[in-house]
Amino acid sequence: MSRLDRVLGLIDAANSADPNRIAVDGDLLPAELVYGLRMSARLAALRPGASEHLRIAARAQHLERWTLPRASYPMDRPGYLRWRNEQKRRHAARISELMTEAGYDPADCARVAGLVQKRDLRSDPEAQTLEDVACLVFIEHYLAGFAAGRDPAHLADIVAKTWRKMSEEGHAAALPLAGRLPPGLREIVTDGVRIASGAPDAIPPLPPG
Repeated sequence: MSRLDRVLGLIDAANSADPNRIAVDGDLLPAELVYGLRMSARLAALRPGASEHLRIAARAQHLERWTLPRASYPMDRPGYLRWRNEQKRRHAARISELMTEAGYDPADCARVAGLVQKRDLRSDPEAQTLEDVACLVFIEHYLAGFAAGRDPAHLADIVAKTWRKMSEEGHAAALPLAGRLPPGLREIVTDGVRIASGAPDAIPPLPPG
C-alpha cells in the first residue's frame, strides 16, 4: 500500500467515527466521511492530475470536525471566526499526525497543513483549487439543505461571498452544478453571482441542468 493510500485510509477511519449521519443512496453514513469522499471526487473532476499534497488536503478538509461543535463559541460573527480558525488549526495538527503515521516527512506535513489552513489563498494555486473544490461541494451537495427556512436575500449574500472566494475556473465549474438545483435555488445563485460581480446582467438566469 502506498503512503497516499495509507493516509487516505487513516483519514477515512478517523472520519468514520463521526456520530452525525447523513442519508446517501438510502444508507445513513458518517457525515464527515461522506464530506471527505465528496471533496476527493470533486477534486478529481476539477484537477485530475492533482498533487498528493492537494489530494490529502481535500480529503482532510473537515477532519474530525464534529469534535469542536459550532455551539462551543458565541453564535455571532466574531464567535464564528474564532471557531473557524480553531478548526483550521486542529485540522492541520491532526492531518500532520496522520501523515507522519503514514510515513510522510515533516516538509510534506507542513505543506498539507498550510493547504488545509488556506494560507496564501490568492498566491498559492493549490490553496485556491482547494477553496474552489470546497465551494463546489457546498453548491452541489449542501446548499439545498442549508437554504431550508432561510431568507432568500440572506442566502444570495452568502452565495455572493462564496463566489468571491472562487477562481474563474471554479466559476466555470459551478454554473453547471447550480443549473441542476431546484428553480428557487437557481434564482438565489443567480442573484448571488450578480451581487458578487457588481453587475445586474453578469449572468443570465441559470437554465435547468
